[in-house]
Amino acid sequence: MEGTKPVNKKLAAALSGGAVLVLALSGCSSSGADDKKNDALDTWAKQVCDGVQPQAKKIEAANAAIQKETSDNSSPADVQKTDAQAFQDMSDAYKAIGAAVSKAGAPDVDNGQKKQQDAVKELNDLGASYAALKQQVDKLTTKDQAKFADGLKDIATQLDKLSKSGSDALKNLEEGDVGQAMAKQPSCKSASATASAPASASPANG
Repeated sequence: MEGTKPVNKKLAAALSGGAVLVLALSGCSSSGADDKKNDALDTWAKQVCDGVQPQAKKIEAANAAIQKETSDNSSPADVQKTDAQAFQDMSDAYKAIGAAVSKAGAPDVDNGQKKQQDAVKELNDLGASYAALKQQVDKLTTKDQAKFADGLKDIATQLDKLSKSGSDALKNLEEGDVGQAMAKQPSCKSASATASAPASASPANG
C-alpha cells in the first residue's frame, strides 16, 4: 500500500496550506489601542468570532484526519473515505463561516457592506471548491492502485492551487478597526490558536 502514501502526503501538505484561510478571519491582528469607541463594532466582531470558532475546529479536525492517513499504511478505500469526509467537513465549515459573516451584517467601517459581501462570496466559493473536491474523491477507483494514486495527485494539485489562491476579501474585511475588534474577542483568539498549527506546514512543491 506504499503507492498512495507519498501522494497523500502531498495532499496533506497542500491541505494544511488551506488552514491559513481560517486565520484571515480569526482575529489574529494586533489589537493596537484598546479603546471602546465602537461598541457596535465589538458586538459585530463577537458575533462573527463566535461563529468562526467551532468551524475552525472542524477544519483543524479535517486537516488532522488527512494528516493521519499519511502516517498509516491505509488502503485506497480508507484514504478515499477519510479524504472525502474531510473535504465535506471543510466545505460545510467554510459555508458556515460565510453564513456567520452574512448574519452579522456589514461592520460599521468604510465600505463595510462591500467588504462583508466580498468575504461571504469568497467563503461560499471556498465551500463549493471543497465540495467539488469531495465529489472528485468519491469518483476515484480504489481497485487500481496506480490510477488511484494518479487521481489523488490531481486532487493534490488542485488543492495546492486552492490553498494559494489567497483570501484577499477576508483580509480586506478584517483590516483596521475590524481586526482590532476581532483581536479582542476570546473566541477569535481561540480560533487563531486552533488553526495556526496545521497552517504552519509548507505546501508541497512539484
